[in-house]
Amino acid sequence: MITINKSNKNWDNFNNDFIFKFVNDIFLTAPPKPTVTLQPSRTQIYSGETVTVRCEIQGGEGAQWTYEWRRGQVNTGQSSNEYRISRVTESDGGGYSCRGRRSSSWTEWSDITTLRVTAPPKPTVTLQPSRTQIYSGEIYRGETVTVRCEIQGGEGAQWTYEWRRGQVNIRQSSNEYRIIRAAESDGGGYSCRGRRSSSWTEWSDITTLRVTVPIKPTVTLQPSWTQIYSGETVTVRCEILEGEGAQWMYEWRRGQSNIGQTSNEYTIISATESHGGGYSCRGRRGSSWTEWSNITSLIVLSPPKPTVTLQPSWTQIYSGETVTVRCEIQGGEGAQWTYEWRRGQVNIRQSSNEYRISRAAESDSGGYSCRCTKTYLLTEWSDTITLTVSCKLEICFINISKNLFFLQLCSCFICAAQSNILLLF
Repeated sequence: MITINKSNKNWDNFNNDFIFKFVNDIFLTAPPKPTVTLQPSRTQIYSGETVTVRCEIQGGEGAQWTYEWRRGQVNTGQSSNEYRISRVTESDGGGYSCRGRRSSSWTEWSDITTLRVTAPPKPTVTLQPSRTQIYSGEIYRGETVTVRCEIQGGEGAQWTYEWRRGQVNIRQSSNEYRIIRAAESDGGGYSCRGRRSSSWTEWSDITTLRVTVPIKPTVTLQPSWTQIYSGETVTVRCEILEGEGAQWMYEWRRGQSNIGQTSNEYTIISATESHGGGYSCRGRRGSSWTEWSNITSLIVLSPPKPTVTLQPSWTQIYSGETVTVRCEIQGGEGAQWTYEWRRGQVNIRQSSNEYRISRAAESDSGGYSCRCTKTYLLTEWSDTITLTVSCKLEICFINISKNLFFLQLCSCFICAAQSNILLLF
């Protein structure tokens, strides 16, 4: 309670309004509400770090304040406006509040500022670029790779990093470093840890990087014949073993001439003899080239002219006999051919390379020829081979008696006309 002594000899010299204004402004104004701040200003820190908790009273600078602190509902026994927590632990976390006292007057309690103390996150070593081979930890000699130390939830913090390859420290303090034109010696198990102020994370798990020599590619053909005929279609393919999924660029040669082709395969439609030659390829990933593949030769020939043969090989047979007519292609063995046949100018419904004539008749006589087809290829017609089927005559001697003989011309089995001749000696 404030008492004004009106008996003071100077009382009459003061204006009443001034007196009450002085009292209201100086003695009746409530103390300002303090604020708790953290230095550094992060509300989440890692165990082992150092933090300063400060109680600030706006406009109360220079006054002789005494402070009282609470963490949660428990007093901390601290009377200055700040205190320093070195190597904090999780038990130092909580909601901090403060109030100030000057003479016998207390401020109200500040709002609560929460400090969270957590264990430093375990970092992770990653490799960039992030293609499949990099994820599996394999790159080729001569390529470029970036090794990166990532701390989940630690973005924006001022980290210093420590690196190891195997058990050997690497002189690198940033969160990543770039290996240009990697060599086999750059391979190994990489691990890292981070430090913020005085707090270290644990070591990351090891990420293994393998640096290998690029695998020599192979040229294959589809279909797999190294000899094809003009007019056919073939796909030439460059295969890199264990290189699936990688972003390869390809270079091709036929003989010593480059082919303007950058994909792993190309299709030759309706091949000509000019497409023949020795094909080779190599692949590039990043800045690393494989060596050239071995040469795979492709031979493009004019389709061979087929030949018609007979089995047995007689061009003249008798009615009732059996003969096989065969279409043969020199050098075309193993290919998937379809056949077309003619007798004279009449097509025969036969698609295999041979057919069997059992009990031949005169109507089977004629000039036989054939040709072959395969995908888009059609050979020319073979030369004609002529088959002649004749009526077979048999003479039968029949002994009737000692002086009497019969000679009979036996009937032809297939001939339309039959005759019997009786001779008497």
